[in-house]
Amino acid sequence: MNKMEDSVAKEIVLRPLHDEIAESYMDYAMSVITARALPDMADGLKPVQRRVLVAMNDLNLTPTAKHVKSAKVAGDTSGNYHPHGTEAIYLTFVRMAQNFNYRYPLVDGQGNFGSVDGSPPGASRYTEVRMSPMAVEMLEDLEKETVGFVPNYDGTRQEPTVLPAKFPNLLCNGASGIAVGMATNIPPHNLNEVADAISLLIDDPETTVDEIMRVLPGPDFPTYGLILGTSGIRDAYRTGRGTISVQGRAVVEPLAGGRNAILITELPYQVTKSSLIENVAAMVRQRRLEGIANIVDETDKTGMRIVIELKRDATPQRVLNHLYRHSALRSTFGVIMLGLVQGVPRTLNVKQALQVYIEHRKSVVTRRTKFELARAKERAHILEGFRIALDNLDEVIAIIRGSQTVAEARDTLMERFGLTRAQCQAVLELTLQRLTGLERKRIEEEYTELLKTIAQLEDILADVKKVSYIIKHELAELKKKYGDERRTKIIPKEAENISDEDLIQQEDMAVTVTRDGYVKRMPLDIYRVQGRGGRGIVALTKKEEDSVERLFVTTTHHVLLFFTTRGKIYQLKAYEVPLGSRQARGMAIVNLVQVESGEKVTAVMSVKDFGEGYVFMATKRGVVKRCGLKEFDTPLRTKGIIALSLAEDDELCRVRRTSGKDQVLLVTSGGMAVRFKEGEVRSMGRQAAGVRGVLLGKGDEIVGLAVPAKGEQLLVVSEKGYGKRTSIEEYRLTSRGCRGVKTLRVNEKTGKVVGVCPITEEDEVMLITGKGIVIRVPVKKISAQGRITSGVRLIRLDEADRVRSVAKVVRQGEE
Repeated sequence: MNKMEDSVAKEIVLRPLHDEIAESYMDYAMSVITARALPDMADGLKPVQRRVLVAMNDLNLTPTAKHVKSAKVAGDTSGNYHPHGTEAIYLTFVRMAQNFNYRYPLVDGQGNFGSVDGSPPGASRYTEVRMSPMAVEMLEDLEKETVGFVPNYDGTRQEPTVLPAKFPNLLCNGASGIAVGMATNIPPHNLNEVADAISLLIDDPETTVDEIMRVLPGPDFPTYGLILGTSGIRDAYRTGRGTISVQGRAVVEPLAGGRNAILITELPYQVTKSSLIENVAAMVRQRRLEGIANIVDETDKTGMRIVIELKRDATPQRVLNHLYRHSALRSTFGVIMLGLVQGVPRTLNVKQALQVYIEHRKSVVTRRTKFELARAKERAHILEGFRIALDNLDEVIAIIRGSQTVAEARDTLMERFGLTRAQCQAVLELTLQRLTGLERKRIEEEYTELLKTIAQLEDILADVKKVSYIIKHELAELKKKYGDERRTKIIPKEAENISDEDLIQQEDMAVTVTRDGYVKRMPLDIYRVQGRGGRGIVALTKKEEDSVERLFVTTTHHVLLFFTTRGKIYQLKAYEVPLGSRQARGMAIVNLVQVESGEKVTAVMSVKDFGEGYVFMATKRGVVKRCGLKEFDTPLRTKGIIALSLAEDDELCRVRRTSGKDQVLLVTSGGMAVRFKEGEVRSMGRQAAGVRGVLLGKGDEIVGLAVPAKGEQLLVVSEKGYGKRTSIEEYRLTSRGCRGVKTLRVNEKTGKVVGVCPITEEDEVMLITGKGIVIRVPVKKISAQGRITSGVRLIRLDEADRVRSVAKVVRQGEE
């Protein structure tokens, strides 16, 4: 063996293979964890992100500077600080420039930096960048020895281990990364709320997580959207881990031709628009989603707009609910608040994360204060030398002129006046212009101000509360400069507990039902108020011989009970009835509920809840029945259940809700009315047939059922558009089953009675005709008359048109 072989042999170390692999892999894992994938909890930045900002700071790319090519920044970052591929570095600051990924972007980009569509950015040679104002706040005071520095990868320069981070970047912008055996996923938050939470914790270090949540209620995503429920937020804030349900924002809008569309204007965080559209299109092709006719992306510079056009017979809310359940329109964000604390990976709750930031800022403010104090003292020391020299100016000049060298002059001044070496050097460098009276005055003023500054800085270092005050004051300034409104709305209910109506705005609706079984709803404010005797506005365009039979007012959150001629009852939520334009006929009821052949909807009741109370029913032949409302609270909503057993020649025609202590008033088409206590009709089961309510004359039938309250009047409307209001007290209380008293003088001018409703002078009523004309009239414009009168004209009708229904406009809180 020669000398070289012997040398190599001495360097070989024999050890078990598994030990070598374990040690090498652990070194690699820790390198990935600490130097690549995880952010520092102090400034919220990974090493590459921090190095990008430092490189841009070296290039002086402030928000007011000219943009420079991204390739140059990526190259400088790679060459000076981050010895990896420039493409990976470029993609890092591309993300830092994307306002749909960063709540407060740290890079101001110019050019194609990608989009929420999922489209990639342009090449680095085509785009340009500079720092955003937030990045400047992150770097402020870096030159004041506020943080530690270490040599860069090749030892040619120093780089900071962490940034001063006046801007609380960790929570405001969040972070994500996958290391070896661990990952982090911190959501972004609103600056105003984060600043308030930090201030709250500074004031009271014993503040609990629940108290923090009062000012920091949850994440605030840059893409807006909704957060469903608070339990996931609470888990994440208490333990550092949790799952948050997020959802895009979508509304149903009517289209021309009686169709509807789902309009999506906001997406969940990190959901790409193109992938969502592709996913929905795939479900339609695979027949896993019915009712969609077309998908159009109308997104432009004004904002996101995805239009999902529905088929004519589709139920918009059902399609939307399917999208929520089976597409990324509703998804989850898994929170893992993991990051480096003093170089060690730790999972922190929100309070601990805020405390890490507070301690970091305390260190930064303290070190900055010490730096500024040292510089102030150094300057004051020099000024003291100037003052001594100026007070002894002639002697100083003589010493300098009499010295052969600078060193001799310096030593003589030090010995004669007790000056330090630094003071003597400054005096020797003093220019002649500083010897004027004005300059001497400026030196005195500067010295006086420096003494005040030194006192203030020493005061700050002596009192930790003043350091905390400075942190709070700087946060308040950040809020004033950059604070904005919350973008993401938090819905208190959890996703699994959210019903369809929680996602739908509550608003008043007018619902119409036609003779041929078509139903639609429209916002109530479409119908403007008119005086009596007007011509109304079109609420439906007739098709063939169809005509409007029923009109009623409800809200989107109420349950609609559809009663049919055969005595069955079906349920729908009001929002499940499709929206329609004024001229649209609507959707066939058979497409919404399973109405049997030969059945027609003859009565509809709007119910807020199935609490206490009764359903009072009347048939055309004068039979009445009372049944507990709870009897109809059944999950079999679309299949229907029996409400009343009927004779073959009879039909259910009117339904009202009662309390059990009300009085009811039955009105016939011939203008007769009978008023009696509802208690005269005992409560029966759903299968019961009922009892006689009124004795009808030949050719007469029931057309009205009212449940008047004390002080109300009864509005009676005839088919030819005449009506009046009469005090309820004019209808004497009788027993059920009698013939009753006159309520309207029926003649050729008025036509038969078609409807009644109890009203007050503050109410408004709506009338609808067979041709779909609607008029909305204030009750106070309708004359109050006695029972045996013909009334006044309420609506001017075409020759062949007739009033079909009347309804009171329901005020908020009423059933």
